[in-house]
Amino acid sequence: MPTRTGFGSAERSGGPTITGTLVGGDGDGASCVITTDSEGSRLATQSSHVQSIELRTYVFLDSLQPQLAAYMGTVSQGFLPIPGDACLWLEVSPGMAVHRVTDIALKASTVRLGQMVVERAFGSLAIYHRDQSSVLHSGDVVLEAIGNRVEQRSRCEVSWTEIIRAITPDHAVLINRQNRRGSMIQAGMSMFILETEPAGYVLIAANEAEKASNITVVDVKAVGAFGRLTLAGREGDVEEAAAAAMRAINHINANAAA
Repeated sequence: MPTRTGFGSAERSGGPTITGTLVGGDGDGASCVITTDSEGSRLATQSSHVQSIELRTYVFLDSLQPQLAAYMGTVSQGFLPIPGDACLWLEVSPGMAVHRVTDIALKASTVRLGQMVVERAFGSLAIYHRDQSSVLHSGDVVLEAIGNRVEQRSRCEVSWTEIIRAITPDHAVLINRQNRRGSMIQAGMSMFILETEPAGYVLIAANEAEKASNITVVDVKAVGAFGRLTLAGREGDVEEAAAAAMRAINHINANAAA
């Protein structure tokens, strides 16, 4: 299998070359990019392979709320988030491309990697920093590298949303047995549930809901084919939280490219 350093378009134009190695395929068009530590993240824009990455989810959380930060810490394989941290959640396709995106984001600033998930079709990552500008800078560099804008992220499709009032004891027990990473729901509470596609959008819904109201975060699943959010509390608080969550989703879609 032939290998060469840099990319032909940069070499022919006399411009700077990327220090990665392009590994050519054998006829089916398959190829990959091998990166090195000395590679400049901005030079990655010259790679058509990087620019073929699809941006599914781009979610910036300006200040992680205490319950959501604690929940994310229970599923984090990397550095734990702290309440008040800024967070950027990215989901890309194909799934293995998340390694390339992670490399670009971490080399762009001093952000810490909290989570990286490689699924069959999609890949997701979460980066944190106390300084919002560091997180935003890493996000900007990633967008530049893959040739995308925030407005080009996938729209948020709401698959299901509902408020269930005065939940029964049996229902509460089963929810608590199934969801052991968040807080428990008690009988008599009201419950707000939300299902989105892509999955990562439930994070901004959860964060904005917690900002707006005194609710309990029961479950926040941000990976997989669908994202699922479960919040609980008094009826009025849940209604207020649900309204804030849906405003966040509508804001995402209002800023999406047509």
